[in-house]
Amino acid sequence: MDKSIVNNYTANDRSSIIPLLQDIQDKFGYLPEQELQEASIHLGMPLSSIYGIATFYNQFRLTPLGKYVIRVCRGTACHVKGSAGILQALETELGIKAGCTTRDKLFTIETVACIGACSIAPVISVNDEYFGRLTVKEIPKIIKNFRNKSVKENIEIMETIGE
Repeated sequence: MDKSIVNNYTANDRSSIIPLLQDIQDKFGYLPEQELQEASIHLGMPLSSIYGIATFYNQFRLTPLGKYVIRVCRGTACHVKGSAGILQALETELGIKAGCTTRDKLFTIETVACIGACSIAPVISVNDEYFGRLTVKEIPKIIKNFRNKSVKENIEIMETIGE
């Protein structure tokens, strides 16, 4: 538990729940149960109420994201150009549904209303990298490239530690 986060907020002040949850998520990347329990005690709120708030707002996550977050645009231009097939190909390739993370914590698939790159529809982003005018056939190669990138980064880290 990281009491330094909750201690930034006045005890029993329920009005601070949203900023508190935002701070917890900023630190951990999601809302760990242990941190929510600490917030519950500090704010004098039932844990069920905190979960109700955390699940109501889309900005909060109760599970960690993968190393590579794949956002699939489902806006009108992308939809018309076949983003449903792109999403289905990603789900098949990774063995997960949108909103989920792979067991190895490498990939998370999310859908978004619009990425804002309609001119290159259909489009996905992987972290801050964009892939436009996609076809279903390109999905396995994109995933393979990110898997290889992750392996290469892990090897470099191990070599650095070994030196």
